[in-house]
Amino acid sequence: MTDTPTRQRRLSLARLRRLRPPSWSVLAAGAVLGGLCGGAYGVLTPPTYTATSYVVAVPTAKSDSGSALGFAQAYGRVATQLAVLVDAQDRAGVPLRTLQRNVQAATSPDAPMVAVSATSSRPVLAADMANAVSQALIRQAGTAKDSTQVQLVQFSRAVRPTEPTSASAWVTALVGASAGGLLCGLALLVRPRRKDQEDDPAPAASVPGPAVAAEAGQR
Repeated sequence: MTDTPTRQRRLSLARLRRLRPPSWSVLAAGAVLGGLCGGAYGVLTPPTYTATSYVVAVPTAKSDSGSALGFAQAYGRVATQLAVLVDAQDRAGVPLRTLQRNVQAATSPDAPMVAVSATSSRPVLAADMANAVSQALIRQAGTAKDSTQVQLVQFSRAVRPTEPTSASAWVTALVGASAGGLLCGLALLVRPRRKDQEDDPAPAASVPGPAVAAEAGQR
């Protein structure tokens, strides 16, 4: 007796399921694809360099170290404000938007010091921007020295960086491979399981049709 269409469909699905690649191959493919994308990003993206200049808050004879520490925190927030950056853009030789995007300032809770960092794809430009902003900050603090009794002085000038601070192509490739493998693993975990993907039940015994049963009864 020939197989019914339903049984033929089940057999076809079983053959396709045997041909389906295992789950580990999906993870491996995701890791390889992610590594290639990460490596390409690291190669095509130009390296960036960071230079840092340091200024320190010094109290006058009418002030103390506690006031210097407090004003250092305030000047750290002022360093990236428009008034300071406008004063620094001519000395740095870059547009104001470039300074706003690539200059950061940081302070320490223990020392009256402000660190002005600048990032650029050109090492010399990174040092020039950091020094220009720190000098502009010193000039801004000097105009208010009589009222604050605290002045800013140069502690260390930014020098031309010799090594990039951006991640290398190997690092971006490793990050991409990890991300690709993780995403594929999550996709395998959350994918819905269809009914036709369940194990096939044991083949049922063939039952003669009504016409065959009737003929057998007449005999």
